Amino acid sequence: MAYLEITLQVDPANRVAAAGIYEKYKKPFLDTVPGANSKQLLGRDEDVQVLHGFETTAAAQAYLNSELFTRDVVAGLSPLLKADPEVRIYDAV
Repeated sequence: MAYLEITLQVDPANRVAAAGIYEKYKKPFLDTVPGANSKQLLGRDEDVQVLHGFETTAAAQAYLNSELFTRDVVAGLSPLLKADPEVRIYDAV
């Protein structure tokens, strides 16, 4: 199991819109991305995190290069972000 964590700096006023992007692409992510197992949206005062579960770290890395991520998710979120996202891939041990 591997995890892709993406931390997003989003103003509170834009969080509903960011959550809408998450909801819009959650099902396509789970249905079409090879090795995808789960996707969770986590919020706190400082930021918003999207935690993705994958079968392998290679599957997580491949998703970052996919059209779903680069063309759809990034394009939808970019106008809402205050800073570049922090992206981390973890291997469950």
